[in-house]
Amino acid sequence: MFDGVAKGYDRTNSVMTLGFDRRWREWSRRVLDARPGERVLDLAAGTAVSTVEYAASGAWCVAADFSLGMLLGGAHRAVPKVAADALHLPFADGVFDAVTVSFGIRNFSDTEAALREMARVVRPGGRLVICEVSTPTFRPFRYVYMRHLLRLVPFTARFVCSNPDAYDYLAESMRTWPDQRSLAEIISRAGWDDVAWMNLTGGVVALHRATKPVQREG
Repeated sequence: MFDGVAKGYDRTNSVMTLGFDRRWREWSRRVLDARPGERVLDLAAGTAVSTVEYAASGAWCVAADFSLGMLLGGAHRAVPKVAADALHLPFADGVFDAVTVSFGIRNFSDTEAALREMARVVRPGGRLVICEVSTPTFRPFRYVYMRHLLRLVPFTARFVCSNPDAYDYLAESMRTWPDQRSLAEIISRAGWDDVAWMNLTGGVVALHRATKPVQREG
């Protein structure tokens, strides 16, 4: 499915989010706070549009995605890219300082298992940052968003997307995705500490962050 939407994917995102995708990426970059010399895994990276922004900090950042079509769609972006299954990452234990996922974790077949696998490849004390759609906090807007605005996603996609049928699934995944607290609980169950979240655009999107526990002797 994602191979089918790779062509024009970045343009489609900007149109369908009214340009807010740029602001959400900027907040993700700030919260991640990648530093020179660090190793960062950008999982479900798609066309690597976020990866290049993280790499601008001087960190070594790799874009990983299950879809070869998406990675090929970002071939012009000069960051390392690797095809990878989030449930079976092709990396050794503890090799990254941070891992991040932007608008991809809701597409994993087992969210908690993927979060455990992410923890495996991050060093103790390393960071997790997830940017994902969430639940609007203002009740009247939440009703309109869930009942009406999400229905516009597949309709709008027919005018700007190379594979509009895929957005039927994407809209449904947005509607059924856990709210902020529920996702935080899943992250915690997967073995991460210090889980917190910040709402963006009234909760339409939320940033979750966490750290991998440091085992203390004795």
